Amino acid sequence: VQLQASGGGLVQPGDSLRLSCAASGRTFSSAYMGWFRQAPGKDREFVAGMSWFYDSPYYGDSAKGRFTIARDNGKNTVYLQMNNLEPEDTAVYYCAATPVIGSVHQRDFDSWGQGTKVTVSS
Repeated sequence: VQLQASGGGLVQPGDSLRLSCAASGRTFSSAYMGWFRQAPGKDREFVAGMSWFYDSPYYGDSAKGRFTIARDNGKNTVYLQMNNLEPEDTAVYYCAATPVIGSVHQRDFDSWGQGTKVTVSS
């Protein structure tokens, strides 16, 4: 599967942003989609994940209450709606795919998009 992430940009604290991840060549090996992020000088962390087939999203601690993952199966696209953004959300955001349903571990994700940069600053 090929993944193309988009939607990043420069926003102010409190703003919202929606990231998109378009998937092409989707198969059962990409049954579960995840969003990760990597802030400068920090390790990459899991943000949110969702299956193409089941409505059971899962969120990392940093995303709970502010971020929402959603999908459009017809468009083969997964979204990450981010609300009330904080400077600490500044990072490069990556979408990734895995056959392991419910995984939060980078090692399980074998297809990665190129990343889209989000900067939250006043």
